[in-house]
Amino acid sequence: MKQKGHLIGRVLAGSIAEEVGIEAGDVLYKINDHEITDIFDYQYYIQDEYIEVLIQKPSGEEWILEIDKDYDEDLGLEFENGLMDDYRSCHNNCIFCFIDQMPKGMRDTLYFKDDDSRLSFLQGNYVTLTNMSDHDLDRIILYHLSPINVSIQTTNPELRCMMLHNRFAGEALKKVDKLYEGGITMNGQIVLCKGVNDGAELERSISDLTRYIPLMESVSVVPVGLSKYREGLYPLEPFGKEDAIEVLSIIHKWQDRIYKEHGIHFIHASDEWYILAGMELPEEERYDGYLQLENGVGMLRLMMNEFREAMEEMRSNAKTYAGIGAHTLSVATGRLAAPFVKKMADEICEVLSELTIHVYEIRNDFFGELITVSGLLTGQDIAAQLRGKELGECLLLPQNVLRSGEEVFLDDMTLTELSDTLQVKVNIVKSDGHALVDAVTSCF
Repeated sequence: MKQKGHLIGRVLAGSIAEEVGIEAGDVLYKINDHEITDIFDYQYYIQDEYIEVLIQKPSGEEWILEIDKDYDEDLGLEFENGLMDDYRSCHNNCIFCFIDQMPKGMRDTLYFKDDDSRLSFLQGNYVTLTNMSDHDLDRIILYHLSPINVSIQTTNPELRCMMLHNRFAGEALKKVDKLYEGGITMNGQIVLCKGVNDGAELERSISDLTRYIPLMESVSVVPVGLSKYREGLYPLEPFGKEDAIEVLSIIHKWQDRIYKEHGIHFIHASDEWYILAGMELPEEERYDGYLQLENGVGMLRLMMNEFREAMEEMRSNAKTYAGIGAHTLSVATGRLAAPFVKKMADEICEVLSELTIHVYEIRNDFFGELITVSGLLTGQDIAAQLRGKELGECLLLPQNVLRSGEEVFLDDMTLTELSDTLQVKVNIVKSDGHALVDAVTSCF
């Protein structure tokens, strides 16, 4: 076969694909006689209730499979290459790019800058639109693939060109208009840089973006992440407490205005702003259903609410935990979440009176102290700062300290190596309040 094929890496158990005899190692070529170029084509052509799938077995034998299914029902295939095509790298040189602020000597994949619209649809990545071709734009609209997540940064075309260091970056904003006209759902992101796109520029961006409601469902505002590796880069400064208070006053003002007109809050501040400003987190209703959890918007509020529910269940089943005896365990997390984790640990210990939980705030020495999220902690920082500490019977770590689907930290230290170094059992906990309670009670 001369046409492009896509190697199938996994067939989900109980799926349609398994039923019709498709196996890992087979190669997909066509659906309904259409050659499949990438994930956009695949997701579109599998939607029909009747499809014909052309595959090739490792032996070279070709099969045409006729499949009846529900509309939009998935086949249950996972491909060796998730995009079913080459990944597209970013051509911008953004003044806030975190990859440019990473030390040398880490694994190559960490230095790859993606800006692929297909990853936005497939994995929720945010894209600048500067790397989106007209062909991709037309296919997104034709196939009605959504949501598409857009890195806005600013709606000022000249300023956007400067921030992305790309003379086409301002013109790329017009693609938002085309997505809107095509009925595509979107979410936006603004990485705020002090003295650059904040203040009046932030006000302008929020005002401009409201015209895309309701198809643009939300916009997050996150502070720029600044590591200690910024030599030769654009001179950015960290936000202080007063800066954070000012940013939140702008966002809250616009939330109130937009809610009155549209019934949604639309513009959201990430959790870091509230911690930095020393202000209480908003109530759950402010987050419009937590549309931007991956950007750290509402993650702490959701975790605290889930924890409250889990504690109510624990108190109502107090007899289950009676007589468990004295136990000690520990939790380590980033500086951002540490105060909240400490509150939760104290509350658990109030119910389980013989339990002791030590909560350790890990300082990010690897990237610099301005990086406070747990997702950028390294194994070496955790090991160095916990060595000699009282860790008890078990150490709990948040799931986002590890590479997705692996037991490896950003610096390539493995979970086993950390456990051996500290001589303690290490358990990984999902980032929700229920999971923390379950993880604590399962340690003994």
